[in-house]
Amino acid sequence: MFLSNRDILELQAFRHDLHRHPEVSGEERETARRIVEAIRPLATASILTGLGGHGVAAVFDAGVPGPTLLIRAELDALPIEEVSAADHRSTVRGKGHLCGHDGHSTILLALATGLSRAPVARGRVVLLWQPAEEDGTGAAAVLADPRFAEIRPDVAYALHNMPGLAFGTVALKSGPVNCASRGMKIRLSGKTAHASQPETGLSPMAAVSQLMPALTALSRGAPPAIDFTLATVTHASLGEQAFGIAPGDAEIWVTLRTLVDDGMADLCATAEDLAAAAARDAGLQLAISYHDIFLHCENAPDAVAHLEAALAAENVPFDEGDLPMRASEDFGRLRSVCPSAMFFLGAGEKHPALHNPDYDYPDELTGIGARVFMSVIRQTLG
Repeated sequence: MFLSNRDILELQAFRHDLHRHPEVSGEERETARRIVEAIRPLATASILTGLGGHGVAAVFDAGVPGPTLLIRAELDALPIEEVSAADHRSTVRGKGHLCGHDGHSTILLALATGLSRAPVARGRVVLLWQPAEEDGTGAAAVLADPRFAEIRPDVAYALHNMPGLAFGTVALKSGPVNCASRGMKIRLSGKTAHASQPETGLSPMAAVSQLMPALTALSRGAPPAIDFTLATVTHASLGEQAFGIAPGDAEIWVTLRTLVDDGMADLCATAEDLAAAAARDAGLQLAISYHDIFLHCENAPDAVAHLEAALAAENVPFDEGDLPMRASEDFGRLRSVCPSAMFFLGAGEKHPALHNPDYDYPDELTGIGARVFMSVIRQTLG
C-alpha cells in the first residue's frame, strides 16, 4: 500500500471537510479551491483550473514519451437536505454530498499523494476533478474547453461507489454499463378561468391525466435488453395554488432512458407524438424542451482488461454484478475522445442508497479505490 496510516487519516479529514461544504452542479468554486490547495504542495504536478466551469486537472508528466491516462472524479453535490448525526454532516441547508463525489475526489487526492512521491516512468497521468456531473453538463463542458487539448488522454478511467453491492467488491464488465437518459419537460398552455365558470377557460387537466399514464406505458424490458426503455414521470404541476382559479397551464417532467444512445431518438419521437396528440385534442399550446442529457457509458474491452488485472493484483473480488444498470453517468462522454472504463465499488449491501438523505460515503473505500487505480497506472506507465 502506497499510503501510510497518517495519509489515510489526513485523507479522511479532507473528505469530511468537503462533505461539510457541498456545492451543487455549476457552483463548485470553493470545492475546486479546496482541491487546488490540497494538491498545490505536490510540486511534481502542474495544475489546470476552471476547466469547463470549475474543473481542476493535476498533470503528472514523466517527461518521457508514453500514453496519457486520465482518471476522473466529480466535484458536485446534490440539492437534497442531508439527514445525519455525523460530525461532518453538511453545513449547507438543502444541499448534501449524498452520492459520494466527496469520496471519489479524495481517491484522486490519494493518487496525487502517491504520484508525487513515486513518479511514473513514462507518459502522463491526468487527475481530473470534473464539475456538474449530476445534471449531465460537466463532461461536455470540459471536453468543449479549448484547454482540454492539453490533457487529451489515450484512455480514461473512473469509479463510482455502489450501495447494495457487497462492501469492497467490484462490478465490472465490457460494453454498456450505464444507460442513456434525458429529462423531457412538456408544457401545456391554455387559458385560466374563474373556478365558478371553468367552461370559459381552457384547462390542461384532461391532457395531463391522459399523458402521465401514456408516457409511463412507454417503458418496456430491462437491461441488458437492447430495446430497453423507461419513462418515469418525476414532476407534474397544474394551475395556481388557489381555489378560485381554474387552471390554464401545466407541466409534466419525464425522464427517458434507453440502454444505448441509438434508441433515444425513437423514444423521444414517440413521447413527443403523445404530447402533441394530447395538446391537439385539448386545443392547447405545446412546448417541449430537454435537460440533463446523458449519453450511455460503454466500457472498452482493453480498458476493462487493465482494470481486471489491477483488481486481481490487489485481491479485490470482482464480477459483472447486475451491470448494465439503469442509472446514468456523464462519464459516457469521455468515450468520444478515447477508450474508457468505469468500475463500481461496493459500499455495502445494506448501506443507504445513493441520493438518499441519510447516505454517506464509507471512508474505508478510499484506500481500495486508490490501490486499484494506482495498480492500473503502474501497469501502464511503470
